[in-house]
Amino acid sequence: MNVITTEQLLQKIDAGETVSVIDVRESNEVATGIIPGAKHIALGQIEISMDQIDKSVPHYIVCKAGARSAMACEILEENGFTVTNVAGGMLDWEGEVQF
Repeated sequence: MNVITTEQLLQKIDAGETVSVIDVRESNEVATGIIPGAKHIALGQIEISMDQIDKSVPHYIVCKAGARSAMACEILEENGFTVTNVAGGMLDWEGEVQF
């Protein structure tokens, strides 16, 4: 499984790279702030929501601390997606958030 830190992801965003971020936290957690442009698909919905995820681009998967995003990465990798786990999750995120 590929892993990136929140700092490395923020550097990519700040450099203007087009990145696809999927936030797998629950709705009440996302209400506290989400990375701008991120798509919200709760971990429990990943398997039934795969048709909403573009297989042709790599995705960065984030949760609160990194455990649920790692589980989501495993599920998505097994189904042919290119994914990277964002270690540290939103607890370590120092970039912008939207509400």
